[in-house]
Amino acid sequence: MTAPAFLPVAVLVCCLLYTASATRLRRRGDRWPVGRDAGCWLGGGLLVAAGAVPWEQWLLPFTAHTAAHVTAGMAAPLPLVLARPVTLALRTLPLPARRALVALTRSRPVAVLVFPPVAAAVDIGGLWLLYRAPLPPSLHHHPLLLPHLFLAGLLFTFALLAVDPVRHRPGLAVRACTLLAAAAAHAVLAKSLWATGPPGTAYTPADLHLASQLMYYGGDAVEIALALLLASQWYRAQGRSLRRTGVPGNRHRHKETDDERADPVPGRGRPRGRAGHAEPAGPHAVPGGGRTRRHRVRGRRGDALDVPGTGTPLRTPAHDSPSPPARPRGRWCARSGS
Repeated sequence: MTAPAFLPVAVLVCCLLYTASATRLRRRGDRWPVGRDAGCWLGGGLLVAAGAVPWEQWLLPFTAHTAAHVTAGMAAPLPLVLARPVTLALRTLPLPARRALVALTRSRPVAVLVFPPVAAAVDIGGLWLLYRAPLPPSLHHHPLLLPHLFLAGLLFTFALLAVDPVRHRPGLAVRACTLLAAAAAHAVLAKSLWATGPPGTAYTPADLHLASQLMYYGGDAVEIALALLLASQWYRAQGRSLRRTGVPGNRHRHKETDDERADPVPGRGRPRGRAGHAEPAGPHAVPGGGRTRRHRVRGRRGDALDVPGTGTPLRTPAHDSPSPPARPRGRWCARSGS
C-alpha cells in the first residue's frame, strides 16, 4: 500500500506543533501530562510506518496490505486520540480561533459524525465496501487509501472514547454497544477473507489465510484496549458519582452495640440521630443500663408526672406557673376598656 509523499512531512509538522503547544502550556503554569506528548508522537510514527515500511518485501501481497491497514486504521488512531489534541488546541489557541473551534465542535454535522453508531458505520462499513464490493482492484493501491483508513479509524476512536469536548457526549452504554457491534462486524469480515479474497483479485490461499488472521487478531488487540479504556472511564465515573452523592462506605456504617443487641423488643432500639449514631442517654434513659427509651407523657402544664422505669418525677416542658388569661381582641373590647 503506497502512501502520499506529503504524509511524513505533514505528520512531522503536526507533532512539532503539538509539542510546542504543550510546552507553552507548561511554561504558563498549567499541567499537561508528558504521556500525551508521547502518545502524539507514537501515533504519528505508526501512521508514517504504515506507508513507509516496505511490507511487500517481507510479507505476501495481501498480507502486506492488511498490515498497513491494521497499523494505520486501528493502531495509530488510539494514541493520537488519547493525546487529546482538541483539548490542547482549546487551551492554547488565540480567542478568535478558539471560538471558531468551539463552534465547529458544537455544529450539527460534527455532532452527527462523532455519534458512535455513525462513526462505526463509516469505519467498518467502508472496510466492507472496500473488501466485499466489486470495486477495481487498483483501488487497493491508491495513494489516498491509507489516509482514508487512518481518518476513518481516527473518527471511530474519537467518537468511542469521547475524551475531547463534543456537543453531545453519548453515554457509556451506547459506546460499549457500538464497540461490540463494530468488533463483531470486523471479525466477520476477517473470517470471510479466509475463504475468498476481494472481488477481482487472485491472491493465493496462503496469503488470504495469513492476512485474515492478522486482521482478526490485530483488530481484537485494539478492540480489547478500547474496551479496557471504556471500563476505566466507567469506573472513574462511578467513583465520582459516589463522592458527589456522599454515599458512605462500609467503614462509615453504624456498628450495633451490645445494648442494642440486648433489646427485648424486636425491631426497637436506641433512637438514632441524623448521622445514624445513637443519641446519648439523657434524663429519659432507663437507669441500670439497657437501652434508652423515650416515654411520651401527657398532662397539663406544670403537672409532675412519674416516668415509668425511672422513679423520678418529671415536669412537662412548660412554665411552672399557669399561663395568663387570653387578652380580648377587637375594637369593641378596646372601646369598653376591657
